[in-house]
Parts: sequence; C-alpha cells; structure tokens
Amino acid sequence: MDRQRTTCAIVGGGPAGIVLGLVLARAGAEVTVLEKHGDFLRDFRGDTVHVSTMTLIDELGLWDRFADLPWKPIETARVVLDAGAATVADMRRLREPHPFVAMVPQWHLLDMLVAAGEEEPTFTLVRHAEVTDLLRRDGRVTGVRWRDRAGGEGGDEHELAADLVVACDGRDSRVRARSGLPLRDFDVPMDVWWFRLPRGEGEDPAGGLGRLSTGRMVVMLDRGDHYQVAYLIPRGADAEYRQRPIRFLRDDLLALHPWLGERVEGLASWDDVKLLRVTLDRLRRWYAPGLLCIGDAAHAMSPVGGVGINLAVQDAVAAARVLGPVLAAAPPDPAQVDRAAARVQRRRWLPTLLTQTAQRLGHRAVIGAVLGRRETLGRERLPVPLRLLQRVPALQRVPAYLVGVGVLPEHAPAWARRDQDASAKNSSALPSGSVKESAQP
Repeated sequence: MDRQRTTCAIVGGGPAGIVLGLVLARAGAEVTVLEKHGDFLRDFRGDTVHVSTMTLIDELGLWDRFADLPWKPIETARVVLDAGAATVADMRRLREPHPFVAMVPQWHLLDMLVAAGEEEPTFTLVRHAEVTDLLRRDGRVTGVRWRDRAGGEGGDEHELAADLVVACDGRDSRVRARSGLPLRDFDVPMDVWWFRLPRGEGEDPAGGLGRLSTGRMVVMLDRGDHYQVAYLIPRGADAEYRQRPIRFLRDDLLALHPWLGERVEGLASWDDVKLLRVTLDRLRRWYAPGLLCIGDAAHAMSPVGGVGINLAVQDAVAAARVLGPVLAAAPPDPAQVDRAAARVQRRRWLPTLLTQTAQRLGHRAVIGAVLGRRETLGRERLPVPLRLLQRVPALQRVPAYLVGVGVLPEHAPAWARRDQDASAKNSSALPSGSVKESAQP
C-alpha cells in the first residue's frame, strides 16, 4: 500500500474544497485535494455563482479568467401566482461590484479554480481518488485511506497522512459518516425534478421565474438558450409519479405556463428528468481532533434560494483565513489546529443557522402548503408581502441581498489576494439582457 503525507487533506473537489485548497496554498500550507471523479462534467450541479462569490473571485485576482467563461447573468427573480405576477428580488439595486447571479456550468468554474491552484507550489489535486475511511491514532484523525478509481472498482489503495482532514464531500459525505459526529436532520416537504426546456427569442421571461398554483410549483432559470427547470414534487413521490406517462409532466407545465407551447415536447421520456432528493441537516459539532467538516458535509442545504454553494464557499474562505497561518507553520501544532477548527464553526454557525431557519420557514409556509394543497396561495389576490414589494420596489433589495450576498459574506485574506486588471473593476454594470451563452458538454 502506498503511503504519503501532506499538511491538509481536503476530501472533495467541489467549490468548497477547491477554494479552500487554493486559499490555503496561497498561505504556503501544503494541501492535497482528493476528488473521486476524473473530471467535473456532471449535470445539474449547482451552477449559480452569487454576488459575494464573484467579489471573492475579484479579490483572488481571477476576474478576467471568470469573465471568459460562458455564463448568463440573472438580475431579477419574479414569481407568478394565479392572481398575478410580482418581482421578488432585484439584484441591480445592490451596491456591490457585481450585482447579479451568474449561471455558469460548474465544471468551467472548477477548472478555472484548479488552474489557479496549480500555480501554487503547495497545491495538489488527485483525481479518481475515492476516500474510503479515516486513519486514526489515539483518538485523533491522522489522515485518510483512499482507493484509485482510475483502474476500476479494484483500484489500488493508498494512505495519506495529514495534520488536518477537511471534509468537503457534500451532503452524502463519507468522511462525515465515518467521523461519528452527531447530525440533526430536518423534515422537508419536497424533492425536485431537474430538466431543460428550450428558451425562445423575444418575449420569453428572463432571469429567475417561479410559478405557484395549488398543488404545483416550478422554478425556471434563464440560461440563455434554454431554461434550467426545477419542478417540485411531494417528498418521496418520484417512483409513484414516474409510473405515469411523460405526458403528465408536459401537460402540467403547459397548465402553469401556456406560453411554453410545443417546447414541452422536448421532454421525450422520464430519462430527461433527473431527481434531486432534498435533504436539510446540520452537524451539531463540525470538528473532531484532526478533522473539520464544512459546506454540505457540515450542513446540507435545501435548494430554496439556491444558496448552498455560496454558503459552502463562504465556509471555505473563513476556514482558510483561520487555518492558513496555523497550517503554514512547520510543523503545525495539533492543539492550535484543533482550536482553529473550532473557531471555524463558531464563525460560520450563525449564518448557517439563520439561512436554514429561513429555508425551513419557506418549506412550511409556502412549499408544504402548496404541494400539500393546504392553501390556495395567491389564487384571488397576491399575498401582502408581495404586494408590499411591488408598492415599495426599494424593498426588493432585501431578498436580493440575502440571496446574492448572504448573512455573513467572507472576504479573501490579504495574503491570498492578487492584483486585478482594470477590466475587473469596470465589469459590474452589465447592461440589461447581456448574455454569455452557456456551453454544454
């Protein structure tokens, strides 16, 4: 068995893991990111890059690279009820360098961040590396055991010793499961079907569009040449609903959005519809001696608001700022490493709690009521909060800030920042309707 050593072993090459690795490497800490796949080409991953994440990209000196990626700005979020339409959030009202949410294929974003990380001499990304267990000694996590998936299921096993292991391996985190850390689960009323529909020219709605009617709810995200569609179904109903012909879904979409017309025929079969099983949970303690969990590994988020990736990236930046100076020491002091890991949870606990509480309220008051047919929301008249947002448009800045920026945005530490080009500083004012078309693999 091959045995190696690093200072920080990061499990999972998603946005949180790669951002953490990049920023720690700029502190001079030796980091090894273990990613179980050979590439990042997976469909219907979180493709939203939020306002505060773009500010971070700016601070890291990567805006020019990001600007060259294929993305589509979303500046407004609207909702349509049976009683009428309302604008809920207007990002253009934010006093931020980049007042919009960018829809960018996640594999492009990750490739860009990895390229920046590989410019640092202490950054290593190992692909096809599936972590199978934690290494322990005297009650402390001392590294990970991983299997090389490049050679198939029977790949060689390796051990990687580390002063700190950071779990960034998502809502189904194997590291979290092996750690034994106590987890709190919350009830959710829905699962989500993801699929694409063509977007036409001219009058098709731009930005984000939600549609609610009794028993039905669908969200459409403008990707330029197509819509990325989230169709909400009652929790656990996927198998039952798929017994029906695909026409069931097409007819439901037409009932909600008649303007879609023949485009619903693009759903040829249930193979075009992908299921996201929604989970909402939170570790009571994110750390153990030699171990830290962040992002979805510490707190799986509901898709409500699309804030999961943004929160995970903020976790990563906070963790890097706290851990960087400790891990850059040679050798790192285990007691200082553990104290720093505890500080990360203290820093990120409140924004996580507030965000999940807001999501749970949305589940109970809106999604659960609509899907459970307990309430005819907005059938005859828009609810009071929506009427207020239309009467005082300046208030649309509040939900825009909470979704786009977040409760506690994190900034790159001074030692991780790089000079920016002048083009980065002039990029915020995208004209309405600007499009950088999303490429498909």
